[in-house]
Amino acid sequence: MEAKTLNEIRIKGFRVLVKNLGPADAIRFIQSYTHGSGDYTKERKQWLDEDFDTVMAGIKERRKKKSR
Repeated sequence: MEAKTLNEIRIKGFRVLVKNLGPADAIRFIQSYTHGSGDYTKERKQWLDEDFDTVMAGIKERRKKKSR
């Protein structure tokens, strides 16, 4: 089995979306994705540098806010 090019995969994927969602909803689905922003590598390093207690405190705080 020969590997497909990225463009071939995109075309096939979009055809599947159109077949299952219809043209308008297929386009809306594609438009719902963004590339994001920021520097993931830099931010990840900052997250990994935090100690365990700081991470746990943040989790507990979010849970507390969510349960209100």
